[in-house]
Amino acid sequence: MSKLALEGGTPVRASMLPYARQSIDDDDRLAVDSVLRSNWLTTGPMVKEFEEAVTQYTGAAEGVAVNTGTAALHAAMWAAGVGPGDEVIVPAISFVASANCVLYVGATPVFADLSLDTLNLDPDDVQRKLTSRTRAIVVVDFAGHPCDHDALRAIADQYGLTIIEDAAHSLGATYQGRKVGTLQDITTLSFHPVKHVTTGEGGMVLTDDPGVAKRVRSFRHHGIDLDLHTRNKTNSWEYDVVDLGFNYRLPDINCALGVSQLAKSDRWLERRRAIAATYHEMLHGVPMLEVPVERADCLSAWHLYIIRLNLENISVSRSLVFSALRAENIGVNVHYVPIPWMTHYAKLGYVRGKWPVAEREYERMISLPMYPGMTDQDVADVVTAVIKVVKNYSI
Repeated sequence: MSKLALEGGTPVRASMLPYARQSIDDDDRLAVDSVLRSNWLTTGPMVKEFEEAVTQYTGAAEGVAVNTGTAALHAAMWAAGVGPGDEVIVPAISFVASANCVLYVGATPVFADLSLDTLNLDPDDVQRKLTSRTRAIVVVDFAGHPCDHDALRAIADQYGLTIIEDAAHSLGATYQGRKVGTLQDITTLSFHPVKHVTTGEGGMVLTDDPGVAKRVRSFRHHGIDLDLHTRNKTNSWEYDVVDLGFNYRLPDINCALGVSQLAKSDRWLERRRAIAATYHEMLHGVPMLEVPVERADCLSAWHLYIIRLNLENISVSRSLVFSALRAENIGVNVHYVPIPWMTHYAKLGYVRGKWPVAEREYERMISLPMYPGMTDQDVADVVTAVIKVVKNYSI
């Protein structure tokens, strides 16, 4: 058995393989350069072009670009009319922005547990967490796998709730043949560099409701009722601030990058699926771990590939397995620490021990590298390192 790099052995790789990174080519650089040479750097024609490209790709009727995925969640929550006194159900494991957006509007996050197979929201626990104050549900397509949208939609319809789909992980995924972006009342996207498409930083709100889209457009622009382009059409300088909004605008520079990136997204998505298939083939059946599942009615976008350790078959903790893989120069990560465990949420009164699936499974999770720029050798190195480490630590 090969000696672990953590114990002085030779690492599988000579240099660190990151868990994720962007892919930028000459087309992307040219797209950005064309904006730099134009008359517009921000809030110009590329914003609308990017919005239209994303709506065409997803099938949504309306798209409103904003400067981060977090801003998209904040704008969606505000546009849904959520405010002080309201409760919003949120998964116990997600990136913290999925819950922070509830606090931003003065409402209260109520954390629900996860389904064991996909680690998405458990509709049964959502049902248990409903109260007379529940106003909305944030559903997250964790790791790129769509959640149980029909079951959650049925709950929302029964109780008159708004569903905000946090699809930061799942652009390009499908649920029962339907694309993400058309499955719920409001969908939010992220264009951070590790996501399927990047604008550097950026996000978007998708909806079929023109009223919601209008509210988001105002919200991203200080709550102003008319933007510069609308005023120019009427040769007017007048405008009004109708609500308290924010400066959440996404510049033309970023949108040009997004348009260029989106044109390659299907190819990149297929590469993610091919990497996931190789991981499945090589790691399935290894008794020290479990590979992620893909439900029969879904096609995951494979933003993350998360293995779960069978700790009863391993002689060390998840932390030591993590360190050993890092020593092999495999840039593994963990997604995510349960949100109620965070210090800020503890200060708000959330205590551990109320989400048995989320809290137990978190202790077993490790994210393997997953991005379309990975070579076949990169993928093979990850597999080699994982098997090397878990075999060295097997009971």
